[in-house]
Amino acid sequence: MNQLWRSGIILTVVSFLAGLGNYAFQAIIGRLLLHDGEYGLTNNTIGFTSFLGLPLAIATTAITHYIARFKFHGDDARLEGLLAGCRKSLFWLTVAGSCFAIVLVKPLSVFFNFPRNSLMVVALLCVFAGLWGSFATALCQGLAWFKRLALIGLLAVFLRLAFCGVLLPRYPVAETAVMASVFMLAANLVLLFWKKNLPGNAKVKPLSPWNREFVEYFLVSAACVSGGYFFMQGDQLVAQKYFSPAARDAYAAAERLAVALPMTVAPLLTVLFTHRSSDRTPTAFGAQLKLIGLYAAGLLGGAGALIVLRAFCLKLMGRNTPEAAAMIPPLALTMVFVGLLQAVALWALASRWLKIALLYGGLGLAYWLALLHIGKTTTGLLHAMPVAAATAFGLLFAFWLLAVRRHH
Repeated sequence: MNQLWRSGIILTVVSFLAGLGNYAFQAIIGRLLLHDGEYGLTNNTIGFTSFLGLPLAIATTAITHYIARFKFHGDDARLEGLLAGCRKSLFWLTVAGSCFAIVLVKPLSVFFNFPRNSLMVVALLCVFAGLWGSFATALCQGLAWFKRLALIGLLAVFLRLAFCGVLLPRYPVAETAVMASVFMLAANLVLLFWKKNLPGNAKVKPLSPWNREFVEYFLVSAACVSGGYFFMQGDQLVAQKYFSPAARDAYAAAERLAVALPMTVAPLLTVLFTHRSSDRTPTAFGAQLKLIGLYAAGLLGGAGALIVLRAFCLKLMGRNTPEAAAMIPPLALTMVFVGLLQAVALWALASRWLKIALLYGGLGLAYWLALLHIGKTTTGLLHAMPVAAATAFGLLFAFWLLAVRRHH
């Protein structure tokens, strides 16, 4: 338990510092991207790259679960088989992911009203770079290298700020700001310093991880991770499709502050997922529940602080407008429910409660489709989001409680 708490708190503190760096990034682009719509376009394009990169996030989640599971049980053969399979298939995954992104980028950019092809080129570069970064994240998280994962996060923020500080004043357009997200992924190269610490020295015959169980878990992870994207970032695509450039700018400023709430305490869920994937004993159960309690307290406390200090936070970003300030309370409330949904879903996925993970994915898609139908104006979107998120949380939490009673 002490190790679990220590890992969670250390990673959260370091990630909070990285979050301040990302807030500084928002302040820089908020002050330099002064043309109407460029600021909102930057954030919506970054969200769009996450949409194109969903296959990477799915693979990362599934691989992390099995790395943690095999390592905890001392199953060196299957652990090395998994890592060897990942390295062997990474080239083909890059090719397949690239083709997937290239095929979808044009029709999706038209549907969501992205105005320039150059933005989509930069988005594709971000997706391609993310293919290799996702494998590094899975390694660190699955092997419980949380300090190294935190170091990579800090270095990535430094690279992002340095890129913007040098190039954005000369080229103040959304493409430059999005390109900073490509450059920051070079931070993953620091893992080369710990190459000797990777599993691979045991004298056992590697076994392929691609069996029926792994494929089933991979498919459930696809539903769960996709649902998480729709809950966390789907509203950005709705705003990009329907809002005017000025409305997108105001919404992006408020949305970036609100989404920082679950992202700030998300490292606790990173530790929880790894720990729950490897250890599902009754002894670990209580410690894991307390970690979720700490996560929920952080969400609620952060939401209260953001609502009180919203004018100050927006002012630091150079985006303090009455429109943006009015958007923060409903967005903050929404992100509290979204964060709680994410905690329940990751617990279920790590516990291999696959039906609940599938339910979360279905609720995420239903949530996004509801926003796409109702949120054609800022008023409609902001009224729909907290109600839809609260309803989804109520349903998922009820099924989670039933599962807890059944398993204990």
